[in-house]
Parts: sequence; structure tokens; C-alpha cells
Amino acid sequence: KRGFIQCTGRRKIHAYVVKKRRSTLTFLRFFDILCMIALFFSTYFVCHLILCIRIHNGKNNNIRTFTIEMEVKTMNIASLEKTCRAVRRDIINLTADAASGHPGGSLSSVEIMVTLFFDKMNIDPADPKMENRDRFVLSKGHAAPCYYGVLAERGFFGKEQFKSFRQINGILQGHPDVKKCPGVDASTGSLGQGISMAVGMALGARLAKNGAKVYTLLGDGELQEGQVWEAAMAAAHYKLDNLTVIIDYNGLQIDGTNDQVMSLGNISDKFTAFGFQVIEVADGNNLQQISDALDVAVTGKPKCILAHTVKGKGVSYMENQVGWHGKGPNEEERQIALKELEDEA
Repeated sequence: KRGFIQCTGRRKIHAYVVKKRRSTLTFLRFFDILCMIALFFSTYFVCHLILCIRIHNGKNNNIRTFTIEMEVKTMNIASLEKTCRAVRRDIINLTADAASGHPGGSLSSVEIMVTLFFDKMNIDPADPKMENRDRFVLSKGHAAPCYYGVLAERGFFGKEQFKSFRQINGILQGHPDVKKCPGVDASTGSLGQGISMAVGMALGARLAKNGAKVYTLLGDGELQEGQVWEAAMAAAHYKLDNLTVIIDYNGLQIDGTNDQVMSLGNISDKFTAFGFQVIEVADGNNLQQISDALDVAVTGKPKCILAHTVKGKGVSYMENQVGWHGKGPNEEERQIALKELEDEA
């Protein structure tokens, strides 16, 4: 009888312990879920919120009110817009001083290149040859004035080097020279070749497993080169999802409109047929639209961003004028442009 009572008591105790343990586990699971949710949202806000703290003096001088404003932005648009104006002034000064160069296609590319170099790419001006850096290839090499302006504003070299633009032995040649200019990853200028180099870089980065991304910027007239499509075919064949091809689609080239010289047809459909994920940007001179397109994640295939831009953007007398493809402004024209490109008060 005593054994029976003891056994029954143990069963009751065991049942109580099991019940208690189950309720504790349920609570812990619920608590874990809450922690995971909290961690997710805290991480999101840390990564995507820009925290602006403004201090206002109250009526009592000894009292200060702290107002915290949180803006959900992936980048400071106002700051980048200011940088874009600075780069456009650089383009005007470079081409005016040299009395030559390509201002039209440089001005149309500004927002694309500023977004890349100031917000997206893993680069370090203090270590321009960093092994695992992201790579950029200016396939439309004649837009070098934009490239040099961006690199100078980013800190790769000082603006005193602008005097060497298109000068013998200068580091800023008429087209980018990888052996002379810090921050340049490929010598370009012969249209169609830059995208081929970018494909090789992307394939090399994959083999090296260094996580590097590769970006290349092409002009729309450049798409008339057959080599572009050979490179596109190879990029899709090797499933280079670390490669982003950006088209500066301003509709003009040296001899006229694209349709007058050699109609390009539906560019989006062409790159799609070649195996790319295509993102079309309605306003390629809008920083947010460019940023959003660059942020689109693509797996198993290369990405193509078709950015509709304005040739000569930012300078009223150059906008949509084919004559500004390849000539520098005179002094009067320089001053008019610089006046239009002044920073807003």
C-alpha cells in the first residue's frame, strides 16, 4: 500500500513537472519570436534610417529641446544633388580650359556615376587598388570629363590635376588611362570594348570569390557596335549576376539622333532576349530612380539598367543639342553654364 501511494505521488509530481515544463517552453518560444521580430525591425531602422538631431533653444536659455527627425532614405539626396552640381561645374571647366572634349554625354551621365561612386560601390580613395573593390568601366570613354569630376570630388586626386586634361603626359587624358589616373579600372575609348572588359572582370571576381561587383556604363550609340552583343551573350552564358550594364540612353550621338544614324529598335527587348534582367528607368537624371534600379537584386543572370537621360543635362543651351557632343564651351558660354550650375542658397 505504501509503495502504491508513493508511486501515485511520483506520477502526480512527474505530471506536474511535465506540464510546468511545457508551459515554460511555450513561453520561451513566444519570447524568442518577439525577440526575433524586435531584432528585425531594429536592424531595418539602423540600416535604413538617417537620424537628424536638431537642437533648439527654448524660451529658458537653460533648457534645450532635442527634436529627432527620422527619414526613411537609403542616401542623402540633397547632398548628392549638390555633388552632381559640383561635377557638372567640373565638366564645364575641364572642357572649357582644354577647348575640347565631350560635355554633352558627360553631363547626361552625372547622376548615374555620382550614385555609384558616392552611394553604392565598395571603393576607397586612399587605396584605389584594393583587391576586393568594386570595379567600374566607362565603356563610353569619351565621357571622361564626368569620370574625372566624380573621381576628384570623391577624393582620388586633387583638382589641380584638371590642368592636365587632354595634355601630353598629364594623368587626365582625353579618354581614361588606367596606367595614369587613380581610380580608373580600365583604359577605354574605342566603343564596344569596355563591356567586354567588364565581363572579364566579373568572371574573374567570381573565380576569385572576392565578392566584387562590376559596373559598366555604355552610350546608346555604342550599342551599334557588334562587340557589345558578343559581350552580352558571354555575360548571360556565364550567368554573371555580379555584372550591371548601364545604358546612358539620351538618344543622340555624334552625327545626329540614334534613329538617323542607325536605329536601335527596342533596346529593352534586345537585352532581355540576350538573357539579361532589364530595369528601365524613366528619368536617368533622377538620383532616387537610379538608386532604386541599382538596388534591384538579380540572381543567376546579369542586370541591364536602361536609363533615359538628357544629353547636356543641367546646362540650358546644351540640353538635347547634338552639336555639344564633342566641343568645349568658350569663355562666355562657360560663365553662362557656371551661373546656371550654382548651388542653391
